[in-house]
Amino acid sequence: MPTLTAASRPLPTSEAASLRVWLHHGWLYMEFHSLISVLLLNRFLYQLSQIPSFSGRVFCIIFQSTFAESISSIQRKLEILKRVCLNLQSGSGVMKILGLVLTFGNFMNGGNRTRGQADGFTLDILPKLKDVKTSDNTGSLLSYIVAYYLRHFDEDANKETRVYPMPEPQDLFQASQMKFEDFQRDLTKLRRDLSACTKEVEMVCRTSSEEHLQPFKDKMEDFLSKGKNDLEAQEAQFDETHKMFVDLTAYFLVKPKLGEKEVSPNAFFSVWHEFSTDFKDQWKKETKVMLQERVKAAEEYFKQVKEKATYSVKPKHASGMKARIGKT
Repeated sequence: MPTLTAASRPLPTSEAASLRVWLHHGWLYMEFHSLISVLLLNRFLYQLSQIPSFSGRVFCIIFQSTFAESISSIQRKLEILKRVCLNLQSGSGVMKILGLVLTFGNFMNGGNRTRGQADGFTLDILPKLKDVKTSDNTGSLLSYIVAYYLRHFDEDANKETRVYPMPEPQDLFQASQMKFEDFQRDLTKLRRDLSACTKEVEMVCRTSSEEHLQPFKDKMEDFLSKGKNDLEAQEAQFDETHKMFVDLTAYFLVKPKLGEKEVSPNAFFSVWHEFSTDFKDQWKKETKVMLQERVKAAEEYFKQVKEKATYSVKPKHASGMKARIGKT
């Protein structure tokens, strides 16, 4: 404990005086820099306050910085929703898979005149396919449908270019979390804020002198023109996607719940999300099995080729005149 003991002893008078001076000067240095910072900040704020229509300019600039991000967010969501709707309604893979579900379902219910001759089925059956097990409990109806689809319908099943035939589970999950009311609210707010920004720009240009107009005037006019076009494009995209979704739910004969005007994306896409997740798990397993079969078949082929190439070398017997002369 010698260090602690030494530290606890009182300092000599000269050292204590030096420490007090150092601390005093350090405090003054900190106070001085703090004062300078406050003065510079006050000066900066004062200079900002001298800008004509400062608050209006700030509102416009801040709105400009957030507008593009808001439009992009809406655009990304609508693109996902539109892509999923198109795939479900007209994707060839989806139609073939649903056809297999109906065919095998009718085959399994072949002894039942009512259920064995169905022309269709409700979507809530899809997530239950994995629960229909084989007699030995090693597979399911879903795994059989996936295997049958890959081996009889998917021409690229054995290629690296194979494509998953259903909408991606992640896209379906995102689509299930969307609400058309949110799109409508966000677009309405952007329309209202864009109108407010237009009025602020007009007010700033009207109350500012000529020397203070540029570059604010030109930049804001360009932004407002482009912003109006972008907003109108997303409003049209929203109307188109909404109609596409309504048509899709009617196509699959899905009706809204009691008390609701139309089917919600959550109610519709949640079923597809669960089914696509289960389907993709089986799809990955089956493609892995098919790859192993290809490797095994290739090994067997090269083995057979190698066996055919193996031959025995027979010694050559001399039969010419030289050989006969040599024998005599």
